[in-house]
Amino acid sequence: MNFNSLQYLVFLPTVIILYFLLPPRCRNYLLLAASYYFYMCWEPLYALLILTSTIVTYSCGRLLESFPRHKKAWVALSLIINLSILFFFKYFNFAAGIIGSLLGRVGLDFTSPGLNVLLPVGISFYTFQALGYTIDVYRGKLPAERNFIIYALFVSFFPQLVAGPIERSVNLLPQFREVHRFSESNIRSGLLPVLWGLFKKIVIADQLAVMVNAVYAAPENYLPAQLICATVAFAFQIYCDFSAYSDIARGSAMMLGFRLMRNFDSPYFATSIQSFWRKWHISLTTWFRDYLYFPLGGSRCSSSRRYLNVLIVFTVSGLWHGAALTYIIWGLLNGIYQIAGLITAPLRDNIRRALHIREGWPLTIWRYLFTFALVCLAWVFFRAESIGDAVNIIGSILGIMPSGLGQSFSLTALGLDAANLKMLLISLVLLLTVDFLQPRIDLEKKIESNIWLSCLVWLILIAAILIFGSYGTGYDPQDFVYFQF
Repeated sequence: MNFNSLQYLVFLPTVIILYFLLPPRCRNYLLLAASYYFYMCWEPLYALLILTSTIVTYSCGRLLESFPRHKKAWVALSLIINLSILFFFKYFNFAAGIIGSLLGRVGLDFTSPGLNVLLPVGISFYTFQALGYTIDVYRGKLPAERNFIIYALFVSFFPQLVAGPIERSVNLLPQFREVHRFSESNIRSGLLPVLWGLFKKIVIADQLAVMVNAVYAAPENYLPAQLICATVAFAFQIYCDFSAYSDIARGSAMMLGFRLMRNFDSPYFATSIQSFWRKWHISLTTWFRDYLYFPLGGSRCSSSRRYLNVLIVFTVSGLWHGAALTYIIWGLLNGIYQIAGLITAPLRDNIRRALHIREGWPLTIWRYLFTFALVCLAWVFFRAESIGDAVNIIGSILGIMPSGLGQSFSLTALGLDAANLKMLLISLVLLLTVDFLQPRIDLEKKIESNIWLSCLVWLILIAAILIFGSYGTGYDPQDFVYFQF
């Protein structure tokens, strides 16, 4: 069930109405049933995987408290079982292919036993959320949850089940014990991010996808300038697509009285790669920081070890996104960016002082643009069908490899007509304006505080979605990009 489908537009109000009509003691049962129904709309059988992960992590949490002398064994058991399930469904074919290739290079014949299984939607998200709970109990950050229904709801809560944010147990679990009252203010506060998310998904991301898919399907047919446009388009497509899901999830939960974390904080206004990763997919970034980077030693070690820790974290982050070498290179490249930034920081400071370059808007804008360019370079590997395609695209952009010979530059050749391109440009300007203002004046709160302004914004967003969204005969709501992770 996609957030951008008519099915969800019926499902959400129905759940909200029933939730507040039921007595408080019955509400968690309703939410749990609704959450499993929501997930089973994709593949009913895979609901068993969520249930398995839930039972394992719930049991290990209880065992951690009941038998504290064997704490390491229980947390290890939870990690092994959950990561094994994740490996089987997401990485088995990839690993078998790598092993087969390596053995073939040394003259050994190896036939990869490929598995024809459908990747369960959202498996990486709910697996990491459940594992985070087990580790938190192990570290003593919270007591083990005794109510199985509450814990099962924590793992499967439908707004953030499929693509996050990856919530922390200390934030979300206690909220299921609260009695949430119907609030017109919560409905109004939740409606704005839902509509803004739908606008970003339907009006921006799905339109940009037309251009991106056309170019990246056959990059050799396009000019360097068109490849640059498609890569920039993908940068905004994946941002609008993923942040849209997070906005709709946060707004849906808010209508029910639940508070989910913000997953994005104007990432394309980052002034460094380090800053970008504090603003992009915040729930995953902080998960890796707390549960992988810090246990490895973090930055409280030698410089060389710190750099190694950064590379490990970003390599794992790339692998988390998908079972392909392109994702691993994308992660490694972001790790290399971070290390290069740390190493060159003193040199850059000296150059600025020598040239008498002062802090101010010109320098800040340069940092925005340079950081965005580095991010886009990495996105090429994330989006390309293969490493070869990524190398060819970058080579063509740099003028090293020929592409699009005999063509003349035209944006309309990328799949959208002039009218849609103009609407996209206006929408992107609006997006950047909102992203620039939001952290400075809390734009969302200002709009919510004025009912007339809220109504005006709702009407504008609804009109834009209906007029400029992709509808009509044969329209099929596009899956969110991060569903595949």
